[in-house]
Amino acid sequence: MNRILLALLILACSCTAQKINKSIRKSDVFEKGHLGFMLVDPVKNKTLSAINEDKYFIPASNTKLFTFYTSYTILGDEKINGLNYLERGDSLIFWGTGDPSLLHPDFQDSTVIDFLRSSEKDLYLVDNFDQVDAFGPGWSWDWYNAYYATERSAFPVYGNVVRFSKDSTMAGFNTYPSYFENKLIPAVGPPDYLTFRRNRFKNEYEYFTPASSKTFERDIPFVTSAEFTSKLLEEKIGKKITLIQPSNYLASEPLKLQTAAADSIYAQMMKISDNFLAEQLLLLVSDQLNNEISTKDAIDYAKENLLNDLPDEPMWFDGSGLSARNMFTPRSIIALLGKIRAEVPWEKIQAYFPAGGESGTIRSWYPADLGQPAYIYAKTGTLSMSSALSGYLLTKSGKILHFSCLMNNYQIPSSELKTELQKVLYLIHDRY
Repeated sequence: MNRILLALLILACSCTAQKINKSIRKSDVFEKGHLGFMLVDPVKNKTLSAINEDKYFIPASNTKLFTFYTSYTILGDEKINGLNYLERGDSLIFWGTGDPSLLHPDFQDSTVIDFLRSSEKDLYLVDNFDQVDAFGPGWSWDWYNAYYATERSAFPVYGNVVRFSKDSTMAGFNTYPSYFENKLIPAVGPPDYLTFRRNRFKNEYEYFTPASSKTFERDIPFVTSAEFTSKLLEEKIGKKITLIQPSNYLASEPLKLQTAAADSIYAQMMKISDNFLAEQLLLLVSDQLNNEISTKDAIDYAKENLLNDLPDEPMWFDGSGLSARNMFTPRSIIALLGKIRAEVPWEKIQAYFPAGGESGTIRSWYPADLGQPAYIYAKTGTLSMSSALSGYLLTKSGKILHFSCLMNNYQIPSSELKTELQKVLYLIHDRY
């Protein structure tokens, strides 16, 4: 009898796997572009479905899975090192680590401000900004006005953005930081689709706010530089800061000031797919490793020491996935998901990853049955003609499966791809 039950169970699982594969391979939607898909049962070490799993695809923000794993492994989940500094006689010499939390509109961390303000020494900011390119490799120049392409920098302040916000009770709007209030220019003529637009090369903002606007929030990047950062810091702490060249300071072993919790940065980076946080996390990794800030150094270290067991070498160029030069295979992403599961507690994965029907970038997609908890915890990815979803799928039978779906060169709306993928993932959730 036990053998008969086992045989029936194997047959049922086999039929389910066949239905899953058929739902993907016979899809009129998926056949309109290039699809890579892989589904694995990690407990049985069994591949349930594999389509182009060894082919390279542009992953878009699935790149953040690699950034997350690298950052979590090197930085941990507690406080990050937010400032490098040396004390030399009556001088406090300091420089950035890439920490994105300083006065960020969502984190409001003021640890560095309080530290500098309380010091009785003369303040000197080391200009190490040349170590970081504002835009990543392959980024488009005309993204300069968009939050998703906020400039990277050695010493971010205010998240390197101006936040314009308004609620229904206000006659005007708020500007954070207030420094930019006198940098606003009312727009002339009919508005375009943007309510705020920055001059491409300088920190002046043209704005148009329709009378019908009730509530809005816009984060627009500003142009970064060592000089401008020094000015913003001086205004905030009310003390003079002298900008100095690196000399031999960067070769010293600095003291490090701990600031924001890494946990909160991981959660925001993953849930809303925050590109700026992803980019700055790799700079923090580099600083932690060798007291220098370099995206390339962080990636090279991760590939050589943390990801050298992946089945295919990651073609990895930035932290966020904005670069179309990034290319990964579905089976390498599946391997990475396995490493995350093995090293990150499940409750933290649930706290960091978007949850289907509940939070982050998939709060409107992949919902569970009414009254049931989320069954998808996964990272999205979206670029022009590229869409991705990779993560963990919980089945009604209690299994946690790992899946990766990469879709490139689709000319149809991404909503059609998501609708089709939603059907497939629910079938797996319901039947396996």
